[in-house]
Amino acid sequence: MTLFTRRTMLKSAAVVGAYGAGLAVMPRLNQARAAPEPIEINAFTDAVMLDGKQQTRGVMRYAFSGQASGDPQPPVLRARRGEPFAARLLNRLDEPTTLHWHGIRLPNSQDGVPFVTQPYVYPGDTYDYAFAPPDAGTFWYHPHCNTLTQMGQGLAGVLVVEDARDPTFDGEVVLNLRDFRLGGDGQFIEQFKPRDAAKTGTFGTLRTANWQREPRYDVPAGGLVRLRILAADVTRLYNLRLSGAQAEIIAFDGHPVPQRMALDMAVVAPGQRLDLAVRVADAEGMEMVLEDIRPSTPKVVARLRAVGSSLKRSLGDLGPLAENAGVEADLSSATEIPLLLSATAENAARDSICGSIGYSFWAINKIPYPGDTPDPTAPIAELKLGKTYLLNLENVTPHAHPIHLHGMNFKAIASNKRAVQPLVSDTYLVLPDEKVQLALVADNPGDWVFHCHVIEHQKTGMTGYFRVS
Repeated sequence: MTLFTRRTMLKSAAVVGAYGAGLAVMPRLNQARAAPEPIEINAFTDAVMLDGKQQTRGVMRYAFSGQASGDPQPPVLRARRGEPFAARLLNRLDEPTTLHWHGIRLPNSQDGVPFVTQPYVYPGDTYDYAFAPPDAGTFWYHPHCNTLTQMGQGLAGVLVVEDARDPTFDGEVVLNLRDFRLGGDGQFIEQFKPRDAAKTGTFGTLRTANWQREPRYDVPAGGLVRLRILAADVTRLYNLRLSGAQAEIIAFDGHPVPQRMALDMAVVAPGQRLDLAVRVADAEGMEMVLEDIRPSTPKVVARLRAVGSSLKRSLGDLGPLAENAGVEADLSSATEIPLLLSATAENAARDSICGSIGYSFWAINKIPYPGDTPDPTAPIAELKLGKTYLLNLENVTPHAHPIHLHGMNFKAIASNKRAVQPLVSDTYLVLPDEKVQLALVADNPGDWVFHCHVIEHQKTGMTGYFRVS
């Protein structure tokens, strides 16, 4: 499903390598837990120190109402599996926005996609979201309106869904990874270049974790720490390794992995999440470094520093995560759906307050999505509730595409490029020239968007939706 790499998997991971909000024991970031009354989430524009030199104007932020701290780091929402969750979006931006709850299986009306599941939330307006998350794990929330600009300038937060049956860790660090496109004066420059949007996407100039450069978090020496990682960038694929500590992959895209494995290197694409169990170094002051491995020069993502006397824990002490619902596909009766991922230059994108960036470079089944408009294309396919489907994705482009499905999960069955792992997921990284089969049970009625999470690809045509009824 993702490119988890032991030594035997480095060959396939190297293909992707060629492409190119922290909650710790101390300090604690902004966070809120779902309560009977909605958590009010403000979306607004602010001046924020991102590069460590000067404040960047026009940063788009989320913050909880009544939040006393001026901390600009993206807030972490917390909810409990199966319990009512309520959030009220207050739009204090100068443009419409929405909230999409990425990876959550929720009622269609709560999915946050304008013209598909809800209207715009205009400046000064509010919109209430309510659902009971059925799965525990690491998820996230972001706008689905003018997405390249709003996400590119900072709107993205982690949603942690807890389960009391999960094992107890000695600490937790949440890392929200993303680039910002800033000029030499520390101010925003154009979010994309058309020639790059037609290829891998336009990379940022400043790499951050929790909107900071190479942040450091203190963690208990010799303890077991849960490291939750979100790739919230609009373009970048991360090739992650951790030095100075033992670590095991325990969950991916919010769901426990079938078998834990020692972290060698893992590829995490835009929209995906990776959970690690880290056994912290014993000696106080020792640093562990999370790096993004590039083809030439590794880049530091974040650092962990051991503090206190060693707790002398072992990864073997850690019990299993609570299981989420799987994908119980009946392959004997599955209907196959062809999904061709390709480039196109046939149609110009339609103008929209909330969608188009003016170009059409990509398509699904040779049809580029017209943008977030009141008149979308027909669904890719109409699915019958409860029936099993095989999504036959074929990527005929020389670029990787992290394909995300709203509202439901799938499981990889086969690939012509690599041995697939039977992971339950909502976002699959389709490699160049890869043909992959994803098993899907259409268990959630509604119109569910299906798109590449390289946002320039999404906004220039590689988008569609399934109708489940």
